[in-house]
Amino acid sequence: MLSKNKRLEAITKIVEQKGTVRVSEIVTSLNVSDMTVRRDFTELEELGILKRTHGGAKSKNTFQYKELSHEDKYVLNIEKKREIALKAVKLLEEGDTIFLGPGTTVELLAKEINLKSLRVLTNCLPIFEILSEKKSETFNMFLVGGEFRKMTKSFVGEIANMTLKNMNFNKMFFSCNAIKENDIMTSTFEESYTQEIVLNNSEEKYLLVDDSKIEKKDFINFYTLDKLTGIVINSTEQEILNKIEKYVNLII
Repeated sequence: MLSKNKRLEAITKIVEQKGTVRVSEIVTSLNVSDMTVRRDFTELEELGILKRTHGGAKSKNTFQYKELSHEDKYVLNIEKKREIALKAVKLLEEGDTIFLGPGTTVELLAKEINLKSLRVLTNCLPIFEILSEKKSETFNMFLVGGEFRKMTKSFVGEIANMTLKNMNFNKMFFSCNAIKENDIMTSTFEESYTQEIVLNNSEEKYLLVDDSKIEKKDFINFYTLDKLTGIVINSTEQEILNKIEKYVNLII
């Protein structure tokens, strides 16, 4: 039987592919109860993924998005990402307990960290490999395990979520695939749930994103700009900044 996260993602993909579906179709496709499907439809409607209809649901999205691999993302807008990393590293202080989410911009931030006393947790393998070389008696590095997503080289799922739900952080640094008005978006339920847990357990929350992500859409809305401490963005046109600064403090 599929886990809840896998089930929600499967339902979303079916709805996106077909446009509209009936409850009975999902019951047959996923071998779950009518009541379970109706609960899932309600949750997905609250997440902004679909709209419930009489006896079924229809998609609210009008696009098809292909997720890029870690390797593909790394070379995109690399100079903008380096600029963002140099700004973000100034937000760190000796003695912080921080979480670094997956993402190539956050990976570049990891390369810039030179503090002597820091506790860092991440679910991203490349970030762990970069920072593990800096480990000392006062610089502690932890990798959160779970189901490995090769696409983003990160660990997600129930094991990661259970590990993180009782942890607290001074600061979280994370990235995303798209921002549309107040919504922050990514590609999968697994990654969105894991990041949301850490965001809710962090005193300060910083989104690292280059201007190519603004006014774009992706699969899952998983957080909102107005809940953040700040967004670290590259130098760009004021017209682009105007689209987000009404929701969140800009660090530019």
